[in-house]
Amino acid sequence: MNRALELQDLIRAGVAVGAGLVLALLARMLMRWLGRHAERTRWEGDDVIVGALRTMVPWAAVLGGLAAAAALLPLTRVVGRTVNQGLTVVMITVVTLTVARGVGGMVGAITQSRSGVASSASIFVNITRVSVVALGFLVILQSLGISIAPLLTALGVGGLAVALALQDTLANLFAGIHILASRTVRTGDYIRLTSGEEGYVVDINWRQTTIRNLSQNLVIIPNGKLAGTNMTNFSRPGEDMTIMVQAGVGYDSDLEHVERVTAEVVTEVMKDVEGAVPEHEPAIRFHTFADSRINFTVILGVGEFSDQYRIKHEFIKRLHRRFRAEGIGVPPPQHDVTVRREDLASMPHQRV
Repeated sequence: MNRALELQDLIRAGVAVGAGLVLALLARMLMRWLGRHAERTRWEGDDVIVGALRTMVPWAAVLGGLAAAAALLPLTRVVGRTVNQGLTVVMITVVTLTVARGVGGMVGAITQSRSGVASSASIFVNITRVSVVALGFLVILQSLGISIAPLLTALGVGGLAVALALQDTLANLFAGIHILASRTVRTGDYIRLTSGEEGYVVDINWRQTTIRNLSQNLVIIPNGKLAGTNMTNFSRPGEDMTIMVQAGVGYDSDLEHVERVTAEVVTEVMKDVEGAVPEHEPAIRFHTFADSRINFTVILGVGEFSDQYRIKHEFIKRLHRRFRAEGIGVPPPQHDVTVRREDLASMPHQRV
């Protein structure tokens, strides 16, 4: 427009901006109400959606009011186009960040609810968010009239150089994706590497896997190392496991009586101790005629890896107490030492 700015133009533009602010306030109140109702449902997806819209909807109302105000003002063609482009860029940015947050939250919720996928593995969430932001950036360039074809060509050529410079980083990235896709490890699993590191998997991100050992310390392992080494997963295919405790009794013991008493202690421990497997059947196996006793192995059932220490502790205490009550002896190891007379004569004599 070429006419001069009048007072009524400012009034109408102010009304439009005020209406946008009022709508933004009402939208924010509505989002809070929806958020309280979403927290009561069992599905986590509605919480993610409402949380993402809580930012976008008020911004959309404010930008709509500004766009209406700009349309009511007698702006020149250049100024009007600049204002519209600026509002468009802001709106695309808000939508992009909202979609990135929402999609990333949905991916996180899905990974937490799927037992076959590494729950809360941030690598999936980060890749999703970066992809959405990159797509939004290209849309902004296109809306500004900037051709993205040369940019994509430059990225293709520059990507080769970046890939060569970031070989280790990309190797860890694809190793992390392979670990998650193969479903061999998920967060919460207790793993042990042949190099000695062991603990509960806390997170698997784009570069590294974080595990927490039993001392509550975090151990950081590059994904490439984790994928290229032998590993024992004590939580796969199930968390229940068996442990073996070695014991022994004297040669004068009644082995039938020893087996019966030990089985009773195993049953008692399986029912009373937290983390044990109540339905575990007692298993006692005699296996060795040692120098001073007959050795046997007791097999116990535990719910998960860290429970074994508490269960071993209680079982050994109760078995020792029960053996003493039943009169079952556990002789200490004995060793016979033979000293030849000529060896004794050759030993140097010392005065005391």
